Amino acid sequence: MSMRVDQGPLVTADIIAPLDNDRCGALLVFEGRVRNHNEGRDVLGLEYEVYVPLAVKEGQVIIDEARQRWPVGGIACVHASGKLDIGDIAVVVAVASAHRDAGFAACRYVIDEIKARLPIWKRERYASGETEWVNCQKPVRG
Repeated sequence: MSMRVDQGPLVTADIIAPLDNDRCGALLVFEGRVRNHNEGRDVLGLEYEVYVPLAVKEGQVIIDEARQRWPVGGIACVHASGKLDIGDIAVVVAVASAHRDAGFAACRYVIDEIKARLPIWKRERYASGETEWVNCQKPVRG
């Protein structure tokens, strides 16, 4: 399927709708949401900056890699850009597959590679009034 970047919070239902397929018995969906804390600090929200042309191009490469590795019916990945509040959905990876094992593996691969390879930067807004770019040096696992 496809990779895209949308402005603002995401709506999962809109992203997964094109994956509806009677040949697929599994639909695996990962939602990354804005949480209210990071490394002991109270977070009020965040902002993503994305170099969209490269993010979409490399994101599509990642999706194509996953489709080559696992038998899946479709994959969709959307990452948000701009300002987000606590609870907003920042990234969605959805995988439709005949069986759950392939879907789980492909979904995990896509989100891990997106975090490691795409030009997406995150700036958190803290309750203290400060803002800070986070996770810019290396991908965070877990």
